[in-house]
Amino acid sequence: MNGKLIKFSDPDMTSRELEGVYRVLGSSDFSGGAEIEAFERDFARYVGRKYGVSFSGAKVAFYLCLKALGLGKGDTVILSACSWRETGQVLAWAEIVPRFVDIDYWSMAIEPSKIEKEITPEVKAIIGSNPNGHPADWQQLEKIAKDHSLFLIEDSTEAIGCSFKGRRVGSFGICSLFDFSQPSALVTGRGAMIVTDCEGLASLLRILRDRSAEERQSVVKSRQPYLGCSMSGLEAALGVAQLQRIDEILQKRKAVEEFYSHFLCGFEGIKDPYVSPQATEVHWFSYVVHLGTRFSKSSRDAIIEDLRRENIEAYPYCHPLHMTGWAIERGMRRGMLPITERVADRTIALPFHGQLSFEEVEFIVKNLKEASLNVGAGAAIY
Repeated sequence: MNGKLIKFSDPDMTSRELEGVYRVLGSSDFSGGAEIEAFERDFARYVGRKYGVSFSGAKVAFYLCLKALGLGKGDTVILSACSWRETGQVLAWAEIVPRFVDIDYWSMAIEPSKIEKEITPEVKAIIGSNPNGHPADWQQLEKIAKDHSLFLIEDSTEAIGCSFKGRRVGSFGICSLFDFSQPSALVTGRGAMIVTDCEGLASLLRILRDRSAEERQSVVKSRQPYLGCSMSGLEAALGVAQLQRIDEILQKRKAVEEFYSHFLCGFEGIKDPYVSPQATEVHWFSYVVHLGTRFSKSSRDAIIEDLRRENIEAYPYCHPLHMTGWAIERGMRRGMLPITERVADRTIALPFHGQLSFEEVEFIVKNLKEASLNVGAGAAIY
């Protein structure tokens, strides 16, 4: 399209966000203050939780969450390898052993039926995720966690606004993690939030995160070491404004989803995203398509390269955690999780944000189809 770059992500910002930033710039408190408290309160209410604790980033939020739950060296957690890329790194830092189980091919979420046989005395928690915005089977995950007295942690870094059986994601398990960096629908630049109904957990997370206001005004030592990883007032102001507009933002993205569905309809060999009957509301993190069985990882990569030559930013959706460097060093290998690996080899994340026009989506899909034909399309999806 005249050489214009079609971006993978483009945050939806308006004058309301600018007003929030100017309000903080005109105050005397960039680092803390009422904006942070308002964002935590409003976001927790939005997802149906009692407490929200914000952080400077999702990695440190997840790390402190594990610490606050008493999980550490030698403990084991069960999770999907088709998860947020930073999860495995944090587990490695915390010296926690990951035990990966395979996924459902269509939803890409962890398969509950494969979890129970992996539970041993060393297992202390299950980490469930909502991949690309599609809710996991939280009813089954909650039952398994309860039956075996395990913590259930919800990774909602890709799922703002989604619902499972009428219940909003972020409201499951002992706590849930959200990320506010791109390409999230709600963007604060950097930043994250842990939401929970447990007052004790929220209180401990705040202690581990940073000094209290009283401690900042005192020369006495802090109650215990903290990491100093609070969200800034500027980021929180963006979060407050974005949350006030979240329905509008999600609706724009839903319109773009409909553009994609229109142009991909009936094209053999490429399947648009799947929505299960239990998922009552899905807002995609990115627009992920599945390629047919005749495609290989190398042909998928060739399609992405063809798109990039047309100035279309596209990426593989999943880099399985069990095939990363730190995991291979710990004895994991390809072949352990066949469905995860098949999904990883045959999925493409296409540009997805509310600023995409009908014509841009048409151009993306046209080039996607041409590229797929060049490498041999025509297979059904299995």
